[in-house]
Amino acid sequence: MRKLFGTDGIRSVAGQFPLDKKTVYAIGLALAHSLKKQTAAPHVVMGMDTRESGPWIASALTHGLRDGGVKTTSAGVIPTPGIAYLAHTCGFAAGIVISASHNSWEDNGIKIFGADGYKLADQVELNIEHEIFDKLSQIEEPDLSAADAPVIDSSLSTAYIEFLRSQVPKLRLDGKTIVVDCANGAASAIAPQLLAHFGGKLVLTHTTPNGRNINEHCGALHPEIVAKEVVANRADLGMTFDGDADRALFADEHGNVVNGDAVLLIAARDLQARNLLLTQTVVATTMSNMGLEAALHTNAIRMLRAPVGDKYVLEEMQRHGAVLGGEQSGHILFLDRSTTGDGLLTALLVLDILHRSGKTLSALKSDLKVFPQVIVNVRVREKKPLETLPDVMAAIHEAETALHGSGRVVIRYSGTEVLARVMIEAESEEAMQHHANRIADAIRAELGV
Repeated sequence: MRKLFGTDGIRSVAGQFPLDKKTVYAIGLALAHSLKKQTAAPHVVMGMDTRESGPWIASALTHGLRDGGVKTTSAGVIPTPGIAYLAHTCGFAAGIVISASHNSWEDNGIKIFGADGYKLADQVELNIEHEIFDKLSQIEEPDLSAADAPVIDSSLSTAYIEFLRSQVPKLRLDGKTIVVDCANGAASAIAPQLLAHFGGKLVLTHTTPNGRNINEHCGALHPEIVAKEVVANRADLGMTFDGDADRALFADEHGNVVNGDAVLLIAARDLQARNLLLTQTVVATTMSNMGLEAALHTNAIRMLRAPVGDKYVLEEMQRHGAVLGGEQSGHILFLDRSTTGDGLLTALLVLDILHRSGKTLSALKSDLKVFPQVIVNVRVREKKPLETLPDVMAAIHEAETALHGSGRVVIRYSGTEVLARVMIEAESEEAMQHHANRIADAIRAELGV
């Protein structure tokens, strides 16, 4: 079982294990050893979001990679999917992203992509973990210097921007007003330049990162913020990204939040109309609303559910030959265009659908009837198997029995935070709230901090 890698790489409070200098240096050494098994002279590309800890983590990683015989080039501040794209199109042996995505500024993380642009397989991550722990027993904390900072090549981010523009060659936003919330994160370095190419009026918000304001009351964690800006600016659409811009959420022209479920529906119908929806299948997750499944069914589109986490969505897509999948949170995968979820690509493709259809965002999702849904996050001191907690299991069983045929119960631990997530979906809001609170209370009694 992996101890360091979660569903989205290694993540922790910056400066604390496993993101202390010594361990980060060991991660670089271990990755170098893994890469040198595949190629004699590996060269990796690195990028980061806007957290203040990013530069020293990059230096520690670079130091370890260099001592392990691996060359590193940095793309600077760039969205996570930009590194995935560069890894598999520019001949790099791997891509490394320093980011904690939607987490607050105190946290950071390390994500690794292979030369094919996909996240590493679980077994590869496990092998690297063994190597990390082995190295830790042999090394001292590195003395970082200016020489350890990776060299930044600005042409890499330019190449990524050019790729994104190439995906929507006929898109024009003339006469439109678009609100863009960059979350003071990685999108801040890319989105303004990218979107200016298409014309229209851009209202840019949260584009001044200071190292500590990433995701702070903005971005995809708070889509209501961009929704208010849409109304205030009488805009046609709003878009908002998370810290590393691998996901996007939207607001329609009326200021209503549009989540990943609605994007999946809109994209699926567009692909189907152009005979591009291979296997007539969309992969969502256990958290996606029952309303999405019903809406897709009206178009004879099959919806499969994967565990939460874009790597699991990807696995299910590959298993069933699907080209479209994603999460309610805004991670959307267009496998015919990208190897991972890309918030900027998703935003451009949504804008392109609106441009080609001549319809508003609200019109394109008008028949998506969403079941009432609540998610309660419970901070826990440990992630014990739920089946070992009798009171929790009793509350879950009671909810499943009461909601049979008219709702769903999904309880899971977060893969990136020390949280248990309680999701209840039901036709009755009263029943939904009752069962969600009952299960959450049971978890707090057993595991609460």
